Amino acid sequence: MKRFLFSIFLLGVLSPLAAQLYHPGEQLFYRVSYKAKMFPNTEVGTVEVKTSEDTADGKSYYKVEGAGRTLPTYRWFFNLEDVYTVWIDTASLRPVRFESDIREGDYTFQSYYTYIWPDSTIHTRWRSRKNPFSEKQMTLTAESMDPIALFFNLRSAQAENFRVGEPATLQMVLQDTIRHLHYRYLGRENKKIRNMGRFRTLKFECQLGTTEGYSFTDGTIFTIWISDDDNKIPLYIESPVKIGSINAYISGYKGLKYPVSSLMK
Repeated sequence: MKRFLFSIFLLGVLSPLAAQLYHPGEQLFYRVSYKAKMFPNTEVGTVEVKTSEDTADGKSYYKVEGAGRTLPTYRWFFNLEDVYTVWIDTASLRPVRFESDIREGDYTFQSYYTYIWPDSTIHTRWRSRKNPFSEKQMTLTAESMDPIALFFNLRSAQAENFRVGEPATLQMVLQDTIRHLHYRYLGRENKKIRNMGRFRTLKFECQLGTTEGYSFTDGTIFTIWISDDDNKIPLYIESPVKIGSINAYISGYKGLKYPVSSLMK
């Protein structure tokens, strides 16, 4: 697993907000596995995403937390413990604050984003290991979001608005730059999820551009399947790496807003 791999996993969301899918009490659980030619499909980590309510300065927010870590068996080899948190304004459904605390082996990284929507700016602070904080202020657009806020973006879009093969681009805030996320809808597909059953899904191919902007040549590619129902749950994610692939699949859920009608009997 690499730096930003968990961020990539959280990109379950790809188009402008259209409906309210932040639901306090919702919890999504995932298992992460690694697969290569000479290496069997092996579970190496877990991810949990949960939504709750929070208040600050007399305002109400949705607080969305994402946490990923390696399983105990593999911590001697590579110990990963990442925590991402975002606060969403319940009225505008826009992110207002984002924090990350990343611990991967001997590497640590912290970042803090403050969204200033009236001025269309974002202030970011970040540091690796115990280095001093770096800071930068950047211009925002309506499509500029952090990894967790993007997680809920596609979930609120309507399937009938997607056209097979049609490309689209969004922007993702990462430290001192805004990177471009290119995606296209591949259509509907029935997908079997380990220990969960077979689901009707919506399939997307995504590519995260490099820090140079629109250059996708060396960017990260991943495919995501989301449930074809009102919940729009990310069910399965596959991302190739230099040797093999990293996969994440849903292993459980609680407190969903709608019935999981995509689960096939």
